[in-house]
This record gives sequence, C-alpha cells and structure tokens, in this order.
Amino acid sequence: MRWVKDRTGRFAQRPHYLPKELDDDCERVILAFLNKRYGKAEFPIRTDDLTVFIEEQADLDSYADLSGEGEGVEGVTEFVPGKRPVVKIADALNASNLENRLRTTLTHEYGHVHFHRFMFEDGRGSTGSLFSQAHAVQGNKCHRDAIVGAPERDWMEWQAGYACGAILMPVGAFFEAVQRFRAENNLLYSNLSLHSEHGQALITAVAAGFQTSWDAARVRLLKKGILTDTGAQRTAELF
Repeated sequence: MRWVKDRTGRFAQRPHYLPKELDDDCERVILAFLNKRYGKAEFPIRTDDLTVFIEEQADLDSYADLSGEGEGVEGVTEFVPGKRPVVKIADALNASNLENRLRTTLTHEYGHVHFHRFMFEDGRGSTGSLFSQAHAVQGNKCHRDAIVGAPERDWMEWQAGYACGAILMPVGAFFEAVQRFRAENNLLYSNLSLHSEHGQALITAVAAGFQTSWDAARVRLLKKGILTDTGAQRTAELF
C-alpha cells in the first residue's frame, strides 16, 4: 500500500492498494476465519458465516431500515473514532430470492471495515473538516449499482467492491475453479471473450461454485483478466 493524493477531496491522502495486495489480504483473512471455525476452507462460504465474519470486526444490524439513506442504498458502514464500526444491511435483502445480493453487500461492507477503518480512527490523511467533531459519525452509503462495479475514481467504493469479490471468490480457489473449467472444456490458457459461449459458461460455473450473482462472477473474471470484452487474446493472469 502507498499513500496518494485523494482527488475526491474527502482526505488529504488516501491509501492505494494494488489488486494483488487486496487479493492476498482478503484471502488471508477469510481462510484464517474458515480454518479457525471448521479446520478447513470450503466454498461457497455459508451466508451465516459471512455475518459472523463481519461481527468479529463490527457491530452488525442485518435488518436495518435504510429508506432514509437515499434510493438504492442497501448497505451503510458507520465509523466513530474509538468505537467499533457499525454495519447496517437493508432489511429487504433478507428475502430468500435476494441471498446473493445480501452476500455481496455483506462482503462489500466488510471491505470498508477492513481496509478503511484506520482512516477514521486516527484521521491520517484527513483534510481536517472530516474530524471537526471528535465523536461525529462518519459513514459510507453503498448503492446497489456500486456494490461490485464502482468506477476506480470512487476509490473507497472500488476497493470495497474488489474486496467483495476477493472474499467470496478467494484468489487461490478462484483460479483453481477457472483451471478446472478450462481442463474440462479443453481450453488453452488464454483469456476468453466475455460474449463467447465458453465465456458465458465460465461465468455461470464460477457463480454457482461460489454462490454469487452472475454479475459478481462476471466482474471478478474481468478484473482478473480471465475474460475480456474486447475479444483480444492474451495470456490470462495465473497466480
């Protein structure tokens, strides 16, 4: 991680993480959690385990009324210096047909807790105005459309969105699933077109294997260079 200028103006400086740093750290924490709980790591991760995972680091309200936070807000993480973060998940996401959305929202908010809490604890990088009141609540409102696919210029949401995919689909198990799909379909180790038959089938297989939405699997595969939406062929990232 290195410090860079925060062009959003929220902080004087903000942390910049390489994708590999995010992948490695997310894999480390989720595997440690699963091994401590079960003595092994199996996927997909249970939804109930994701709530316990968050509760180790934050106070969780899984049935929050977020109607007053604005249209499309399904998760909120609140920070108060000296206290545990509070994660609020919209009550509507507890519907059985929205479990995958619940899972991505839980892990997105964990991304805020894990990677951004320290920014609100000591004010490192703050412009000053953010911490004008010592015990003021500072929070991130996470909109449905940005849970997995926020633009990079919105660095805080992008990092939490990346963490969402990296926790649900840890890099080691993720690449094992991709390699297994390639072997089963006699595919070369090059990337696949997003719109090809095999590309679409791979998204479906990853989504099923890790219990994510189709969109979350698509974004993860694109970010890791397994799929491309240009059709250009290059060697896919393998590590």
